[in-house]
Amino acid sequence: MINTYINCATLEEVLSALAEYQGRAKIIAGGTDLVLELEKGAHSDRDVLVDVSRVSDLDQITTDSQGMVHLGAMVTHNHVVGSSLLHVRAPLLVEACFGVGSPQIRNRGTVVGNLITGSPANDTISPLMALEASLTLVSTRGTRQVALKDFYKGVRKTVIAADELCTEIVFKPLASNQVSVYKKYALRKAQAISLVNASVILTLADQKVIEAQITLGAVAPVIIHAKQAETFLTGKQLTAEIVKQASDLVAEDVSPISDIRSSADYRVKISCILVKRGLLDLLNQKPDEVPVAPVLLWGTSKPNHTEKGYQKTVIDRQTTIHTTVNGKKVEVVTSPNKPLLHMLREELGMTGSKEGCGEGECGACTAYLDGVAVMSCLVPAARAEGATITTIEGVSDGENLHPVQNAFIREGAVQCGYCTPGFIMSAVKLFEEKKNPDVDEIKLAITGNLCRCTGYYKIVKAIESVSEES
Repeated sequence: MINTYINCATLEEVLSALAEYQGRAKIIAGGTDLVLELEKGAHSDRDVLVDVSRVSDLDQITTDSQGMVHLGAMVTHNHVVGSSLLHVRAPLLVEACFGVGSPQIRNRGTVVGNLITGSPANDTISPLMALEASLTLVSTRGTRQVALKDFYKGVRKTVIAADELCTEIVFKPLASNQVSVYKKYALRKAQAISLVNASVILTLADQKVIEAQITLGAVAPVIIHAKQAETFLTGKQLTAEIVKQASDLVAEDVSPISDIRSSADYRVKISCILVKRGLLDLLNQKPDEVPVAPVLLWGTSKPNHTEKGYQKTVIDRQTTIHTTVNGKKVEVVTSPNKPLLHMLREELGMTGSKEGCGEGECGACTAYLDGVAVMSCLVPAARAEGATITTIEGVSDGENLHPVQNAFIREGAVQCGYCTPGFIMSAVKLFEEKKNPDVDEIKLAITGNLCRCTGYYKIVKAIESVSEES
């Protein structure tokens, strides 16, 4: 059980806390995996959370003098999706990040966190493995670089020490003679865990493949290379027949398990199909599927996760949290184990936000944290210290409903109404971001929101009507 929550302001404070509470502390960044794990009783040996989300400059995507790309520890999946640099220099990573969860999840979940969690089904590991990325691990004892291929010891097992923080991911961007693609197969179009994912990078010269990188996720205890296919492609010109032969060879390298989501035999078949589809896309020069200006639910500007001037706070069961909710400064005492959603409902009486799933899948709890749409069931209540939060109660001006709320009433988009606050919050943030979103953008904005009454047509129509009026 978590008894202490430390909101750190500097890297030195993080490393000091990890050294002091070594073996008892757990790093939290986005928390989209960790919050659920803690609620389910995992990490019972840890009683301290060390929050790095306010440490300055950890949310930067930069290049150095050698041209290497650096992704800081607080770079979220939506930071990657919204990066014009990465759209050009690492498009397969952009594609992978775009397929993670929903806009609300992508606004909190970090790429480093995805790597640290270490599930072989996690979307960003295979593209970063293909890019031959390395990790910078820092502690009070010093700094070391670890190649991503050497980082994993098994399922959810890594070489990171208890007192170390991964501060960045480093990789060489794609060259002008390299092409790439990322493919994912899952049981639904959004908010789905990979049954199999595949990343392909081909280096070309004189219309021939001079090097191939093909990495696969969810088909072995760790991310693996399809070595037989890589070797076969080398020196050959890409044709439909060569693609077929290469993809058939993938089956020789994978060793998946059967589980609740798929049989091993099915995963073998899907592995071959995904690689075939990826290679055919490269052969046919199919454009990337990620929009140039995708819906992020950020509002009008890039979120500033890391705040200069923030002061470290240590929160326990007796600590008063100072925060701003719907424009009003409030003080509240709550448990470090409690999610933001429960604090809003139980301590502050903001019952508009609902708990449909408690796992970040239904979107009924959508709120804005420092201006960005998030799943409040996956944000620790202690993260509210010094933050600005908006709930469904705060989207109107106090006298008049928001145009989105009026549209839901006018179009009959409310059925049982349980999911409605989340849909409205997503739609309101969409209109802050895009004045006249098209239907595809509307649908993308609400991929994190589920309606169990299956009322999507009227919901989409209501949001469309607001666009038509503006």
